Amino acid sequence: MITFLYVLYVMVCLFLILVVLLQAGRGGMGSAFGGSSQTVFGSSGAGNFLTRLTVISAALFMMLSAALTYVSSSGEKSLENASERVRMREEARSEGSKDKKKGADEKAAAPAPQSTSESSTSAPSAPVETAPAAPAPAAPDPDAPKEP
Repeated sequence: MITFLYVLYVMVCLFLILVVLLQAGRGGMGSAFGGSSQTVFGSSGAGNFLTRLTVISAALFMMLSAALTYVSSSGEKSLENASERVRMREEARSEGSKDKKKGADEKAAAPAPQSTSESSTSAPSAPVETAPAAPAPAAPDPDAPKEP
């Protein structure tokens, strides 16, 4: 939609430039510096075809400019909303990975009993360290002499 508006905008701009350049001058240098014209209402007379095309293309140019301004400003708001959603999603992912890491640490350590009065938002307790396990007995050596 916005691409179509941009293409239409450029075409109207070029058409407006072409129509203005095709129009004949109005009275030359004498009228530009305050010279008198031959008629009461000026030398232009009634609006001709090129003048009407100029007015129509100028009106289209202004409407398209306003429309593109509105679309681009509302697009920035939607971009801000989208970037906010992405930021929130990234924060949730990073908190989720912290929770997974914390869960793995808690599984490795013995779970500490919690009272039911604690809220779920309280700070987690430090992991409990367990004593190392006793070494397993060694298997008998088959080459060793047997005792009677």
